[in-house]
Amino acid sequence: MTLRNIAIIAHVDHGKTTLVDELLKQSGTYRANAAVTERAMDSNDLERERGITILAKCTSVDWQGHRINIVDTPGHADFGGEVERILSMVDGVVLLVDAAEGPMPQTKFVTSKALALGLRPIVVLNKVDKPDAEPDRALDEVFDLFVALDANEEQLEFPILYASGRNGWADRELDGPRKDLTALFEVVQSHVRAPRQAAQASAPFSMLATTLEADPFLGRILTGRIETGTVKAGMSVKALSRKGEEIERFRISKVLAFRGLGRQPVDEAQAGDIVALAGMTKPTVADTICDLSIDAAIPSQPIDPPTITVTFGINDSPLAGRDGDKVQSRVIRDRLLREAESNVAIRVADTPGGEAFEVSGRGELQMGVLIENMRREGFELSISRPRVIIREENGQRMEPVEEATIDVDEEYSGTVVEKISLRKGELVAMAPGGAGKTRIVAHVPSRGLIGYHGEFLTDTRGTGVLNRVFHGWTEWKGALPGRRAGVLISMEDGDSVAYALWNLEERGKLFISAGEKVYQGMVIGEHSRDNDLEVNPLKGKKLTNMRASGKDEAVTLTTPTRLTLEQAIAYINDDELVEVTPNSIRIRKRYLDPHERKRESRKEGV
Repeated sequence: MTLRNIAIIAHVDHGKTTLVDELLKQSGTYRANAAVTERAMDSNDLERERGITILAKCTSVDWQGHRINIVDTPGHADFGGEVERILSMVDGVVLLVDAAEGPMPQTKFVTSKALALGLRPIVVLNKVDKPDAEPDRALDEVFDLFVALDANEEQLEFPILYASGRNGWADRELDGPRKDLTALFEVVQSHVRAPRQAAQASAPFSMLATTLEADPFLGRILTGRIETGTVKAGMSVKALSRKGEEIERFRISKVLAFRGLGRQPVDEAQAGDIVALAGMTKPTVADTICDLSIDAAIPSQPIDPPTITVTFGINDSPLAGRDGDKVQSRVIRDRLLREAESNVAIRVADTPGGEAFEVSGRGELQMGVLIENMRREGFELSISRPRVIIREENGQRMEPVEEATIDVDEEYSGTVVEKISLRKGELVAMAPGGAGKTRIVAHVPSRGLIGYHGEFLTDTRGTGVLNRVFHGWTEWKGALPGRRAGVLISMEDGDSVAYALWNLEERGKLFISAGEKVYQGMVIGEHSRDNDLEVNPLKGKKLTNMRASGKDEAVTLTTPTRLTLEQAIAYINDDELVEVTPNSIRIRKRYLDPHERKRESRKEGV
């Protein structure tokens, strides 16, 4: 049986996971009468809710006596660390491009990584049956992208397929029969190289670990591609760090191979196959698992550095400990270190006090996903506003810059360009995108894009699409405008009263409704002016003996604005925190006591 290892790479929502669904169906992985879940590879709850892929996952299909290991990768730049590691496991990539949108920022990001590794791509123009599809234009843009990324002659001779992943067909010609995915299976078999290490089956065993997970029964599990040799259950091996230092010697308890959507124990696996190994306690991602006779580690792909930092602290509000059962800093620290171990794009550092931790990553979405996972596990946290990582180069302050690609209706393009320039962004390109749309490409400081997405959707009436990807480092651009509005701060502890909130509605928009727990220093709304205002949401109506029966008893409140986790993190200022518990997301001032807030603001003023 021949073996092929491929990764499916693309921008967000270009159809990677849906295409994998169809490959599984048409290869006979599912029984004819099996109940099939849509987007089977998105197995995580958050992935299903958000409709995005967060974690790279492996599967395997058998087609006409050939085994094809397929890796489904995330499309968001925030999860780029996953993509970078996975590409070192495969011998070819299927680049999926939406025939209407063409190559997008994340397409450029993952393609540059694949080309740098010498992988030969197969280009699939997906969704060619959409009414606004322009496959010829999209193909020209793909070719231009490859040239811009310094693709070699071999990589530029890429095969082209026209497909509709949702309808389960791919053809070599645009007007082909449109029946099934046979053409894609054939091109993968003929164009993707067999694993280079297959010839080294007689050499000692070695494997580079690319993903890590914990299993309640098997313990620590590392997945990777066998570089050389053969691995068997019960074999004694050792783990080497990236520098070649020995970490641990252990006996492999299980060798798991990917078969369909599941993993099956196998007695042995050969060079070139992708397997998961159990039995170790210390090795992690980017370590080498190898035979006892090997002393040199396998080189691993460098990972792009983080660009933003968020402070994770214990929840010290008056309502702490009511929702979650994991509230101590020691438990939070252990959880964050576990995350950093399996997610190489995240770094964790202690703060001087020891009560909070600096967590650095790729973007707000990545941080939001980590916090959301932790709150579902029962953690209570206080989260700071994201800050960009600044570094010194030749005595100059350097900050990260992102390439933002924006598709908006023509009528909103002026507003978007104005907002981008306010955030110190530089316009790179602006061109009509078809169907009354304008495509704007700009280089914007990362801190200028923090919290901008919500404002962008408001400015474009929800019709704009903003994509961003790390571009590089530039000199510090100076101060940026912050949030214009102040906030309404509760001055009392207790349960909010409808009458009090009704009177506060003229002061600004509220974040809470009647009967909710509030405390001194908690932010309950946005002020209509630019200053913060302390208010009393507990003040009831005074009783008098001059009351008509039933008069003014009920008040009708405007529906409060409920911020999502990412919106709340992007909304807050430096003197505010987001209180995150399993059941609530609240915004509060860093210092709850008003006198302490004044003292701190005076210090900062000095």
